[in-house]
Amino acid sequence: MEDDTYDVAIVGGGPAGSTAATLLARAGRSVIVCEREKFPRFHIGESLLPYSMPTFERLGIRDLLDHTFLHKHGAELNTACGERKVKFFFKNGFKLRHVRSYQVERAHFDKLLLDHAKSEGAEVCEETTVDQLAFSPAEVTLRLQTRDQPARSIRARFLIDASGRHTVIGQHFKLKKSYPNLNKFSVFAHYDDVEREPGMDGTLTRMVRADDRWFWLIPLGENRMSIGLVMDTAAFKQLRQSPEDALQMAIEEQPEIQRRMARATRVSPVYATGDYSYRNTSLVGDRWLLAGDAAGFIDPVFSTGVFIALASGEQAADAIDVALKNPSQRDALFRKYETGLNRVMDLYLRFVNAWYTHEFVEVISFPTPRFQLAGAINAVLAGNIAGGFAIWWRMQVFYLIIRLQRHWSLCPRLTLRPKSAETAPISSACA
Repeated sequence: MEDDTYDVAIVGGGPAGSTAATLLARAGRSVIVCEREKFPRFHIGESLLPYSMPTFERLGIRDLLDHTFLHKHGAELNTACGERKVKFFFKNGFKLRHVRSYQVERAHFDKLLLDHAKSEGAEVCEETTVDQLAFSPAEVTLRLQTRDQPARSIRARFLIDASGRHTVIGQHFKLKKSYPNLNKFSVFAHYDDVEREPGMDGTLTRMVRADDRWFWLIPLGENRMSIGLVMDTAAFKQLRQSPEDALQMAIEEQPEIQRRMARATRVSPVYATGDYSYRNTSLVGDRWLLAGDAAGFIDPVFSTGVFIALASGEQAADAIDVALKNPSQRDALFRKYETGLNRVMDLYLRFVNAWYTHEFVEVISFPTPRFQLAGAINAVLAGNIAGGFAIWWRMQVFYLIIRLQRHWSLCPRLTLRPKSAETAPISSACA
C-alpha cells in the first residue's frame, strides 16, 4: 500500500472541488482530487448565476465559457393558472455589476472545470472513493479505493470535502441535518425540440408555479431543454407511479408546458432524487472544510447550488492557502469561512421557504417599481449576496409585504391551478 503526502486532498471533482483544486495548484500547493465517478456524467443544476462571473475570470475560463455555453439573461415566473408571466432580466437588477451568466449541460461543464484543474497541476483520480478517514493534529489520512487498482493511503495537511450529497465528512462525524419542512422530490429529464422564444427571451430559465408543485424549463443550447418537476415527497409516494409516468402526467396537466412540448422528444432517462435539503451542523474542523453541496443544499428553485459551490470552493482554497503560509491564522480564517457560508445559506433558505407559500408567488407576480423592490429581488436572484444595506432593507420590506398578504389582499389572489383542473372558472383576480 503506497503512502503519499499532499498539502491538500479534495474529495469530489464537481464545481466546488475543481475550483479549489485549480486555485491551490496555481498557488504552488500539492493537490489531489478524488472523484468517485468518471467524467463526463449527467448532473442537474444547469442554470448559473451572474455573480459567479468573477470566479470564472479568476479561474481563467470565462472566454472559454463564453464560446461554449448558452448565455443566460434572466428568469421568468409563470403561474399555472396561465395568466401571469413575469420576466426578470438581470440587466434590470438593483445596481448589478454582472448581468448575464450561462445555461450549461453539467456533464460538459463539470468536465471542463475538472480538466482545467488538471491542466493547472492538480492530480485528479476519477472512479476513486474514500472509504476511511483518520484525523490527527497535524494531518488527515485517507484510504482510497480506485477501480481496478489496489487500495492506497494518502496523507494531507488539509482536506476539503466537496463530495456533494455524499458529504463524506458529514457522514463521518454525523453532522448532516435535514430541513423537515423541505422534504421534496424531483423528477427531471432532457428534451429536444421544446418550443421557446427567439432572442434573449429564449435564454431565460422558466419556473412554472402550480398550487402544490413547480416546474423548471432550462434551455441548454440551440435545441435542448432541461425540464423538471418538484413536489412534496409524500405527494409523489401517493401517486404510486414511476418517475417517468409521474413526470409525463404532471406535464400533461400544465397547458403552458404541454403547448411548448407539442413536438418534443425526450433524449435522456428520467432521473429522480429526493431528501436533498440539508445542512451540516459544522462546516469546518481543525484540518478540514466543507464546500458546495457537501456543506449543504437547500432547493433547486433559484439555481443557487452551483453558485454556492463555486464561491465556497474559491473561499476554501484561499483560506487553506493562507493557513499553510501562516498556521496561526487558521482558526480565524476557518471561522470566517464558516460564518460567511452559513450566512449565504441562511439568506437563500429564507427565500426558498417563502417560495413555497402562495403569498410569495402572489407578491412577486405583481412586481412594483416602488422602493426598487423588484430590482433588489432581481439582485439577490443574480447572486449579489454582498449588496449591503441598500438591498437588505428592500428585502425586509418585501418579506413584510408577503406577511401582510396572508391577511390582506395587497396583490391579487392566485389559484395557481391550470384551468383544466378547475371545477369553476378562475377568478378574474388572476388576470
